[in-house]
Amino acid sequence: MIVDERIATYIRSLESPNSLLLEAIEEQAHIDQVPIIRKEMESFLRVMLMIHRPKKILELGTAIGYSALFMSECVDVDKIVTIENYEKRIPIAKENFKKAGKEEQIMLLEGDAMELMPTLEAETFDFVFMDAAKAQYIYFLPEVLRLMKPGAVLITDNILQEGDLIESRFTVRRRDRTIHKRMREYLEAVKKHPELETSIVPIGDGITMSVKRGEQE
Repeated sequence: MIVDERIATYIRSLESPNSLLLEAIEEQAHIDQVPIIRKEMESFLRVMLMIHRPKKILELGTAIGYSALFMSECVDVDKIVTIENYEKRIPIAKENFKKAGKEEQIMLLEGDAMELMPTLEAETFDFVFMDAAKAQYIYFLPEVLRLMKPGAVLITDNILQEGDLIESRFTVRRRDRTIHKRMREYLEAVKKHPELETSIVPIGDGITMSVKRGEQE
């Protein structure tokens, strides 16, 4: 948490409940200690979706399907393609999509995003939500950019590592140094990439919001 906990708690207290299904999935996620998007991130994501009104969404990091279902409830989206590599969570996500009646709307691709994104040759997306393996963000970026339409929005979650990102890599735990290094590389890349206009927003554990340059189709 990079924002004062009392402020975050107050902001969360103002949020309205989600659908009964999402509330049940969230409760089970907390019991099973499965990370899902934070309430303040939900609010931000909802507003961005309502402003942009995307018809096709790409998500990297399905987990148990919570964020994909959340996005499908925010706007009238034609299709969400979501990619997950963790085998134990895939059946849970599929079951949650079935419970919601969203199996036709949400397409779950199983496997490594680096291997699966190149297969989406005929696909382009006007909104991308990236919440997967943090050390892979820098490697995902070229393929994500290829799949984004001009004017498309890319939101990347959990980019500040609970504030550790501003620390020297030598003060970070040895096991976290690779993520620390690659996340810094990712932030440099999205801030300086000629095809992107990017803002770093310090909500939750930090996000980037990028827009792909060029006229919208």
